[in-house]
Amino acid sequence: MKRSWNILAQQSGGALSAQDFERAAYRLVTEQVLSASERGSRVAYHLVEDHFEDFVAALAPLGVRLERNAHYRYLVALPTHGEGTPVSLAETLLLLVLRQRYDMAMREGLIEDDGVVTVELPDLQEAYPALTGRAMPEVGVLRELARTLRRWGVCRLLESEHDDPQPFHLQVRPAIVDIVGEQWLQRLDQHNLDDDEDSDTDGDGDGDGDSDAAHAEDDDAAA
Repeated sequence: MKRSWNILAQQSGGALSAQDFERAAYRLVTEQVLSASERGSRVAYHLVEDHFEDFVAALAPLGVRLERNAHYRYLVALPTHGEGTPVSLAETLLLLVLRQRYDMAMREGLIEDDGVVTVELPDLQEAYPALTGRAMPEVGVLRELARTLRRWGVCRLLESEHDDPQPFHLQVRPAIVDIVGEQWLQRLDQHNLDDDEDSDTDGDGDGDGDSDAAHAEDDDAAA
């Protein structure tokens, strides 16, 4: 049974407050990943790690399962029923491509410190259309997508140095293995099914503008 935050705060001898526990629990639900290697989440990570079973019990009634990776020192909160924040097709495709690049780096022994993998833009330009059958988003769109994906703790955008021909690099975090799983593949399958159905209704070429608008709506729809 979960001990109350007030009791845990009292047991800390004044080092922690009940609000510290509340904030850590909220961050788990909203950010999904807390990592010891990330400066912004290091304190919250250690608080949860030190009281792991209490946080497991606190999140369970919310339908959230808490897991930890001791090797790379991160915690991940996963919805028990596989439902979460609505995700657009563009976000889904990029996540799946980054997961594939991470898996390949693991097989080739290219994992860096703290379990991260750096994906270069030329590599992404080759892999994205090969895996999705679509052109890679423009650099500006890709930059915004990467910033959005950071909320799942799976990707971080690293700005390049002035003499680097690439505008930025994408650093894939190890939690992508936990977060981007079978349910994401199902989302992609559903998007592909929707695209096929739209193609079947495109008829003899009349109303091309309406068809293009329909596809645009599909791309922006939540998975």
